[in-house]
Amino acid sequence: MSEYTECKGFIEISDEVIAAIAVTAALEVEGVCGNPTKGFAELLGKKAYTKCVRIAREDDEMEIDLDLIVKFGVKVQVVAAEVQKSVKSSMETMTGMQVSVVNVSVSGIMKEKTIKEEAE
Repeated sequence: MSEYTECKGFIEISDEVIAAIAVTAALEVEGVCGNPTKGFAELLGKKAYTKCVRIAREDDEMEIDLDLIVKFGVKVQVVAAEVQKSVKSSMETMTGMQVSVVNVSVSGIMKEKTIKEEAE
């Protein structure tokens, strides 16, 4: 059994880490196939995995804006709601910060065939 003892000091979680948590949580939701900056950034040779996330922080609370692409044929509203739940839960569990809002913007739809072609 371990005991928690309070340490003095400062803990800061960078926006890049928060954005990576948000993107990873969103991509775990069935029906999400990526973020809109991924393909373009890969062509340029730049890593833009987290460019689709914007974060506003105040004290121990944050707002997250997330752009994503969903698979053709899914119920967009249902997928977006699941993304909101997944991102909020993951963020609060992993960072200890409260998430007041997760705004999801669906920027595109991809067909399954297109997704498979990009993977190759």
